[in-house]
This record gives sequence, C-alpha cells and structure tokens, in this order.
Amino acid sequence: MRAVSPELLRQLDVSGPRYTSYPTADRFVEASALDNHVRALEQRRAGTAVMGLPLSLYVHIPFCASLCYFCACNKIITNNPARAELYLRYLGREVDLYVARVGAGQAVSQLHLGGGTPTYFSDDALRSLMAMLRRSFDLAPGGEYSIEVDPRTVDEARLAVLAGMGFNRLSFGIQDFDPAVQKAVHRIQGTEQVFSLVQAARDLGFKSINVDLIYGLPQQTPDSFDRTLAQVALLRPDRIALYAYAHLPERFKPQRRIAIAELPPANAKLGMFSNALAIFEEAGYVYVGMDHFALPDDALAVAKRQGRLHRNFQGYSTQPDCDLVGLGVSAIGRIGAIYSQNAKTLDDYYDHLNQGRLPVERGLALSRDDLLRRTVIMALMCQGTLQFEPIEQAYLIDFRSYFAQELEALRPRVEQGLVTISDTGIDVTASGWFFVRAIAMVFDRYLQADRSRAQFSKII
Repeated sequence: MRAVSPELLRQLDVSGPRYTSYPTADRFVEASALDNHVRALEQRRAGTAVMGLPLSLYVHIPFCASLCYFCACNKIITNNPARAELYLRYLGREVDLYVARVGAGQAVSQLHLGGGTPTYFSDDALRSLMAMLRRSFDLAPGGEYSIEVDPRTVDEARLAVLAGMGFNRLSFGIQDFDPAVQKAVHRIQGTEQVFSLVQAARDLGFKSINVDLIYGLPQQTPDSFDRTLAQVALLRPDRIALYAYAHLPERFKPQRRIAIAELPPANAKLGMFSNALAIFEEAGYVYVGMDHFALPDDALAVAKRQGRLHRNFQGYSTQPDCDLVGLGVSAIGRIGAIYSQNAKTLDDYYDHLNQGRLPVERGLALSRDDLLRRTVIMALMCQGTLQFEPIEQAYLIDFRSYFAQELEALRPRVEQGLVTISDTGIDVTASGWFFVRAIAMVFDRYLQADRSRAQFSKII
C-alpha cells in the first residue's frame, strides 16, 4: 500500500459493485423468476453428480431491537417477540417446500445466519431453527457454521449456548469504538464488553472470530479511527471486515437521520483506509482482498495463499463454489445458473408461503455470456490472475477477440501498474489488489452499457 500514491487513490475513488455475484442483484427481474427457480431445483434433484455436491445455506433474520442509522440491510425494528415466533414458523414452511423439491438430507457444508440481528431470536427460537435445519439437511462435520452477533444482545452464557448449537464461527458488529461515533449512529456498546466477549468466544473454542468495522461514519476523523484500529489490533480477531460507509439516504431511510455535515470528507476517508492497511499489516494481518483481512493461520488467509478463494453473497469464502439456498425475507440464492431473491417484505413473504409456493419474487437465468463473464470476474476477484487458455477451452472462444474492447479498456490500469497483460493471461499486481473491483468492472457488460453506478458503494 505504501507504493500506492494519493493521486491514484483519488483517481480510483469511484463507485462499483462488490461482485458477490455476477450479474449483480440489481439486474434481477420478476419475469419467470419463480418458474426458473423451481426448474433449477428439479434439475438439481435429477442430476446425480450435482446431488453429491454440498449446499450452502443462508438464513435471513430481519429483526432488530433498535435502529442503527448507517444500516442498509433489510431489517424490521420491533420489541415484539411474537413477530419473531411467527417468522420462525414461516421459515419452517419455506424449508419444507425446499425439501419437497430436492429431497431431505441434502449435505450442507456452510451455514450463515445474517440480518437484521440473528441474536434477536431467543435461545429457544435459535434452538428450534437449528433443529429444523438439522432435520431437513445434513450439516456436514467440519463445515462452516456462522452467525452474526450484535454484542449488545449476548453475554458469555449466550455464546456458550451458540457453541452448543453447533455454531463454530462468529461475526461481531463493532463498526467503531469511539463513543461520539457510536452516539451519532445510534449504536452504543462498551469496549470492555466486546473484549470480554471475544475472549469468551476463544475460550469456548470458536474456530474463527470476525469483527466488522465501518469507516466514513459521522463524527469519525482519521485520528479517532486510528484509536479504534489500535484497539482492534489489540483485540486480535481472526478476521476483520473493513467496510466503507456509503451514504445513500434516498435509498435507505435510516441514513436520513445522519447529518451530512458530520460525515468525514473524501480525503479523510481515504486516509482512514490507508492507515487501516498500515496498522493491520504491522499487526501481522494478511490483506485477503477488498475489505477483508485475516491472521496468517486463519482459513481465509490460507485459502488465499493456496489460490482457493471463492466469493458468494456473504463475501470471500473458503468453500468451493456451490449451490446456495437463501431462506427468509429478501434472501438471495443460486441454484446452478439461476439466481433468485425472496420477497422483500414480510407481508409478501408470508403471502407466498400461505399459498403454498416458494417466496421467490425476482431472479435471473444466466446467459452463456453471463456465465463466461462471471468466471472471468471471479477469477480476478478471488485469485488475482486469469489464464486465457482454460477460459477458451471451457467456452469455445478466442479470449483476445471476444474481450477485445475490455482488454483495450484495461490499458490505463496497465499504465497505472495495477495489472499486467501477457500473451497467456492477466495478472493483478500487488498494488492492483487494492483496486480489484475497478479491474473487474471492466468486464461487467451491464455496468459498461449503462454506466449507472450511483447505487453502489465506493471501491475504496
């Protein structure tokens, strides 16, 4: 990062997709979404080779007890536990519909509970959810079973309960330790409490502990964020996710409570990112890519060293690319070459299930060009290298002819020292790894066609 000039940081401070999928979810349409999804499930059940491959499960739990002003997630603020109990029953209906389509006992190697606040559910509700999933699917030994945790909703005893349920990975939402920033975003939590919880999680044997941080929040300054970074370095979680705050109040109503005047200017945000890279590098973290850091012996860092990184809707993953079943309101999944997204409101989600159908409302059937470009983008995003010959053999194309415009568009990135292009492939340089989204964007046909990037976060 020391070799990256401030001028280059400013030039590439642009908006763009995170590429947890390609095409990105904003390209999903309603037409034939449910029919395509059902057909993909039937094809999975009929394909004996595919049946042997494990699934990944994502369960969206939308409820939160209080509102965080920065939040862009699909959430419901409530203190009525009956709403969570009703939601759990409907999750059961959705699971039953999946089992009817693909059969019981499908192997699962990855499970993630996200939100909202998954730990909004009571211990009994979480136990019921996990029991339901275990009845319907086969959670493989050694799989990755993770849950997002709001530190304000748990204590050491609750962490022990989560471990007893089979969760082996935790992600704590910290965002910032500074009291002024916490007040400005309506998320106040004590530093000592977080340190105590992380130590308890280690004592309980959780395999990996992640913390989420956000830079660019109101009241943040480079100096104040440096103090948070120093505390995180002392906390020493196995993984760190460092996100840039995207202020889009026209899309996300909670952000309208944030005063624009309290947001740090662009140069201050760039300083925070640059300082974070330096501090985490000094603390011994491996820069996995984009906004992810991991200790050298963490599975994510090992996967990067071995060229086994993947991306799915939860970000970088060590799990091989596999079918993903999304459960719950607004959840996104992928079966084969079909993307799907559930209804975004509880009323619509419940209405679909009341009528005995899967609650899919939007999706996309990937074309041959989509599949080709997804392969290219994911190779760049995950491995930082792309060899032409395997792509040409798999898709029966001449890479240089098919992507002539894209290769020409990469020339400025070559001149900036971010990529190299040879006769055999494309390689992202050490400096280019910090801007890999900008490199991948060149191959995004949809993005290049309409240049509509206002809905995406900044890449730095």
